[in-house]
Amino acid sequence: MELRGFASDNYSGVHPEVLEALAEANGGHQIAYGEDEYTARLREVIVQHFGHGASVWPMFNGTGANVVALQSMLPRWGAVICADTAHIHVDEGGAPEKSAGIKLLPVPTGDGKLTPELIAAEAWGWGDEHRAQPLVVAITQSTELGTLYTPDEIRAITDHAHANGMSVYMDGARLSNAAAALGLPLRAFTTDAGIDALALGGTKNGALGAEAVVVLNDAASQGLVYLRKNQMQLASKMRFVSAQLLALLDGDLYLRNAGHANAMARRLRDGIEAGLADGSMRGVTLTQETHVNAVFAALPGGVADRLRQRFRFYDWDASKGEVRWVCSFDTTAEDVDAFLAALRSELSPTAWNSRATVGSSGARR
Repeated sequence: MELRGFASDNYSGVHPEVLEALAEANGGHQIAYGEDEYTARLREVIVQHFGHGASVWPMFNGTGANVVALQSMLPRWGAVICADTAHIHVDEGGAPEKSAGIKLLPVPTGDGKLTPELIAAEAWGWGDEHRAQPLVVAITQSTELGTLYTPDEIRAITDHAHANGMSVYMDGARLSNAAAALGLPLRAFTTDAGIDALALGGTKNGALGAEAVVVLNDAASQGLVYLRKNQMQLASKMRFVSAQLLALLDGDLYLRNAGHANAMARRLRDGIEAGLADGSMRGVTLTQETHVNAVFAALPGGVADRLRQRFRFYDWDASKGEVRWVCSFDTTAEDVDAFLAALRSELSPTAWNSRATVGSSGARR
């Protein structure tokens, strides 16, 4: 049985155009460790997207990209200010701390977004030998809560950080979703907004497994050529990583994939909002804005577990009944409509009455 779900854009397969690019890259011999024609072409494409001076460092996965990039931006005594929901803080198994020895300074946010005011809560203590020195601000675009920074919001953060001697790093695991939602070129909210370095995601947007660090300010990042190797992110057959990123970026596939995923999330949210209006989704609370390809909602007790018998998805905050639904480049309108119908069924008064009867007989599931 084919599994369809809304757990993560990592669940989707590989886009056919990416598979074609991999097959094409498979012919003949190429020099290893990045001296291949595909990686050379990728460098050119990255400059087209991010501007002259941008350099690209292909890597295997997002955690590795984050760790290597942040390590290159910090001395051993440096610390990173991030949102308390940041992937580097809650979803990477302590890799920044354990692998790179980086102190994280998380800041509580309601929507996953930092502001200069929030950053100021941890941006202090420079020169104090007893405090890890806050030298990098890390933001995520789009955020872990599916929200977006505008270019002006990013510029406010970079201006504030740079004025205080800090660099700014952007975790861009879903950077393409942000570009599609904003309707802007990648450089408009990265290079032009003052970002110093970023992770460029490919895996969540149709690649088999391809990420990269993009450095926009050489002064803010040092030693990547060495760090990528000693953090086990240097691909010997790098052409296959670069070919995937090329398939996405040397054209508009990155926007087509991300735009479709965003549209499916909007379809899902619109269906829930319509159900809230007509009463068929009573009990559901939408907990975050839907800017890209994720919908966050709180459900009545037991509903999520029953829905998961048909559609895979994750709890976000189980204590609040909050869940996350993520759409991918291959999510279909039929997938969304089937999920909405199942959710509507679980919330119907008839379903609740039926379960009450079953529960009173002791047959709980």
